[in-house]
Amino acid sequence: MSSEAREWVWEHSSSRGAARLVLLSIADRVADEQCISWASLSSLAKRTRASLSTVREAIERLLLAGELEQLDDLVGPQRSTVYRLPLAAEAVARARREQEEEHGTAVVSNEPVGPVKLRLSALRRYGIRPREVPESPPKVRNPAVPETGRSRRKPAQRCTGHRHSDVPVTGTQNRSEPDLNRRYSSGGAAVLSAAEWQVDPATHAWARQQGHLDRLGEQGLQAADAKWRAHRAGHTPRSAGAWAADWRSWIVREHAPSRPNLYAVPGQKTSAPGGMTRVEAHTAALLAALNEPTGTE
Repeated sequence: MSSEAREWVWEHSSSRGAARLVLLSIADRVADEQCISWASLSSLAKRTRASLSTVREAIERLLLAGELEQLDDLVGPQRSTVYRLPLAAEAVARARREQEEEHGTAVVSNEPVGPVKLRLSALRRYGIRPREVPESPPKVRNPAVPETGRSRRKPAQRCTGHRHSDVPVTGTQNRSEPDLNRRYSSGGAAVLSAAEWQVDPATHAWARQQGHLDRLGEQGLQAADAKWRAHRAGHTPRSAGAWAADWRSWIVREHAPSRPNLYAVPGQKTSAPGGMTRVEAHTAALLAALNEPTGTE
């Protein structure tokens, strides 16, 4: 029967190019008058000397043209795909009826022509069998559905770049944040030296509310700030919050220019006045700062 199927392809098929070679290769394995054959993509690519993608596209064109059907409920030798040539099968059946009419052995039937019923028992000897979980009746593949094996779903678009387009990649998100004290480390916190740190409005307001501005005066506060920066010049960089806390602690211990120096400056290497020890000098400085009038009494 393979010769009759190949003859139909040569004489009546509208396929061209690679599709015609693929259809001839499938017809070459037709088992009987049902025009059922089997083949794998790799075997078709080898026989036609074409790539797998070319063979796959050729099968798609043959399915859409109606010259080939894929029987998904059957499996061939080595789990290959099972195909059927429906137009070739009709031509073979028509030729057989004409031959029987010539010999007077044709059987006239008034039953309507229904779906094609495959004789599975005749196909088993060729290695064609139902799948492990077959459907009844055997399903003919819809040409509009892509061939199984490779997913035709459109892959999901990968997320690339920044997730939110309206959020900047770097920098602060709050645009009202002041521009001072904003040198960032790899961890995201502001790290700067004492010379780079500036007195922010909150720290200046603290000095005014606590009475240190009235006690030291504007020039005295500036002198204390300059002294603090000189003593902190060799320190390792810190965050702005750490420098602000250290600066406030320094201002609390600082005395007005009109008062004597009570050894309030940490790290001073001169001897303590009055023969006091270092601890006693610091204690005296703290007591003097507590007794200093703030203007809020």
